[in-house]
Amino acid sequence: MKIGLVYDLKAAVQPEPGRPDDAMEEYDSPETVSALAAAIEAQGHSVIMLGGGREFLANILRERVDMAFNISEGMGTYKGREAQAPSVLEMLDIPYSGSDPQCLAICLDKQLTKRLVSMVDVYTPRWELVSTMRQLVRKTWNGFPFPAFVKPAYEGSSKGILKGCRIEDPAQLREAAACLLERYRQPVLVEEYIAGDELTVGVVGNSPPEVLGIMRVLPKRIEANFVYSLEVKRDWELLVDYECPAKLEAGILEAISRSSLKAFEVLGCRDVARIDFRLNQEGIPYFLEVNPLPGLNPVSGDLPIMAKKMGWIYQDLIAAILDAAFERYPQCVQR
Repeated sequence: MKIGLVYDLKAAVQPEPGRPDDAMEEYDSPETVSALAAAIEAQGHSVIMLGGGREFLANILRERVDMAFNISEGMGTYKGREAQAPSVLEMLDIPYSGSDPQCLAICLDKQLTKRLVSMVDVYTPRWELVSTMRQLVRKTWNGFPFPAFVKPAYEGSSKGILKGCRIEDPAQLREAAACLLERYRQPVLVEEYIAGDELTVGVVGNSPPEVLGIMRVLPKRIEANFVYSLEVKRDWELLVDYECPAKLEAGILEAISRSSLKAFEVLGCRDVARIDFRLNQEGIPYFLEVNPLPGLNPVSGDLPIMAKKMGWIYQDLIAAILDAAFERYPQCVQR
């Protein structure tokens, strides 16, 4: 089959003037795209490089592909940007891997995502949304639990998630949130800080989806208030160890798996997702966020690292995602 690869390279995207230094964080490297192409070709398919943005639009109209493998993050700063490429593919009736436009738009909106997972009894930290400086200044924050955590409401790839985002009191909150409002030009999510292990869960497949692995992120240096921040992710080999399978009690692992699958299904995820949690002192997993377009860099991506620790090679992971997508399209299975 001809598989079109849909992606956005860092080098191909022009950041807007005045954007923060992590504005390009979610876009991919040539290393990731080359590894994906090789893994797909290893399954006996041919790969057509479709790219992203205007290049994608031109290529998808010119090239004849049987399916698209989508990792495109979309253009601009819109909270629906990840839905751009899948929307075009649906309009052209071209099968594609991964979640649909509705799911991708929902999952980039952290507040809406938390509301939905809460409806299926998945624990998530208490939160408030701050949309303007006026709202931030007027709010007293009486009764809100501290310490707290602040982050942009419509970002992925840990953009805006920094060590300084953990805050101790209302005064520090106002300062940190004001900075995020100015830098990221979008609402800020203020969230109760859960002091406990950082966990990430890989889910692959459909009908039913299955947990690939549960990975615990362990700082190499003892830190009382460890944050799996962008600074840490950029230097992960030096700063953290990944424990997978996570060495936790069976009951806790079961609760994490159950919450992961509930979140995957209520949000409408398909084929693959990575879901992040914090484990409180009582062993209760608290949902933080979900990435239905998880990073697939073969060396640094959390999901490929997890898969490797679970005994999968990179090609197995990509094949599992592709096979899950094929099963949703009878015309592809019959080829």
